[in-house]
Amino acid sequence: MQEIVNQVNNSIVYDVVQKTSLDKVDALSSLLGNNIFFKREDKQKLYSFKLRGAYQKIGSLSAIQKKKGVITASAGNHAQGVAYSAKILKIKSIVVMPINTPSIKVSAVKKLGAEIILKGESYHQSYEYALTLAQKKSMVYIPPYDDESVIVGQATIAKELLEELPIIDYVFVPVGGGGLISGISLYLSKVSPNTKIIGVEPESSPALFMSLQQQQRVKLTDVGLFAEGVAVSQVGKIPFEISKKTIDEVVLVSDDELCASVKEVFEETRSIVETSGALSVAGCKKYIQNNYLKDKNCIAILSGANVNFDKLRYIAERAELGELKEVIFAVEIEEKIGSFYNFCKSLGNRSITEFNYRFGVDNKAFVFVGIAIKNGLAEKQEIMMELKNKNYIFEDLSNNEMAKSHIRYMVGGKANVKNELIYRFTFPEKKGALLNFLQKISAHWNISLFHYRNYGASFGEVLVGIEVENSDNLEKTLKELKYPFVNESNNKAYQFFL
Repeated sequence: MQEIVNQVNNSIVYDVVQKTSLDKVDALSSLLGNNIFFKREDKQKLYSFKLRGAYQKIGSLSAIQKKKGVITASAGNHAQGVAYSAKILKIKSIVVMPINTPSIKVSAVKKLGAEIILKGESYHQSYEYALTLAQKKSMVYIPPYDDESVIVGQATIAKELLEELPIIDYVFVPVGGGGLISGISLYLSKVSPNTKIIGVEPESSPALFMSLQQQQRVKLTDVGLFAEGVAVSQVGKIPFEISKKTIDEVVLVSDDELCASVKEVFEETRSIVETSGALSVAGCKKYIQNNYLKDKNCIAILSGANVNFDKLRYIAERAELGELKEVIFAVEIEEKIGSFYNFCKSLGNRSITEFNYRFGVDNKAFVFVGIAIKNGLAEKQEIMMELKNKNYIFEDLSNNEMAKSHIRYMVGGKANVKNELIYRFTFPEKKGALLNFLQKISAHWNISLFHYRNYGASFGEVLVGIEVENSDNLEKTLKELKYPFVNESNNKAYQFFL
């Protein structure tokens, strides 16, 4: 490990990367009662820390290896890092991307001089092809994280942190494959051993969290795609071996908490970071509040700013929930004259963020209501107590993913459908995905409900109702499609509104 520290101290990355600033953020520091700093890798060349590892690896190759060129598989920041590094070093580079990679990402890498090959339906297929091609052409494959030289490059961030802030109590690091956190934690464990290193992962992609729990690398069967930059099913072998000895804890955060942190970064800096770039801020907030920290020097690594603009709509929509500034309820009211007015009046002078109401049957109607709150959980509990005291039957939907992604757009009355099962799918944004799904389902079952919601990313959420008598055969067919899904038939939001 000491040799890696020496390599960091003598790193070649500063031929191309800039030392990004460490900025204290006043509003968040005041809110959390600690000294909060942002390490601004979102302002790095190419708007991501990934250039560090890519350049360190490629720049360290022998003259013979450089002459043969480099290859990688990536549709994200690593692809740009490899392409740019190869361009600076005047060597050939090939980047293999899945065929459904958005054109904006393809053109961004192409502009940096790399040859682009679109191959495979998924990253794994692209990766396998890239390895085969590397062997065939005798080119060097450049891994995104599972490589010692790449880790050395990422670790230069830790060196910069200490140069600007000698006493650091906590560093919060986003975790995908583990290259960034293993580099930072390895360096700080040797040079600043009292600094605690906290990894942050999405709740839907807890690869390192589970691996540390089980003391071995765990491969996730389902990976959440919202924070695409850290959507990894398994941490790298080398990063895991380092991390299990050098990091202190891993914090998990929800997508809503992530959205709230994107907003908080914007309010502090007037810059927009990608969702994986805001992971560290979400984890920092959560850890400080859960552990009652006071007056500590805490650093959050803003790892990148390559955000898809279309995604901002969704982020803005969910940020209020992530900040606990909005709550969502389903409320049953009597279907009679004045009942809707009386319900609105019962909410007092509170600000309503959303209202969905439809005339019901059997003398009952249901209201989907969003309410702005200022005092977080305490105010939410206060509202629930008021509704209970006024004898309203209600359900808190603030953490109900199906309600937030689908039901709020579908309030319109119940349908009398027998033997209906409800499933929520994550669909890839690629040609033929929907047609493939409909072809497999429509041949055997009737689709009774369908709602599609795009995240402004490479995937979308689909809610489907299917009439079926024997669910065993259906679930077998659904698993064959290989699209992640959840059976939502017992979801309260469905029972209230659909």
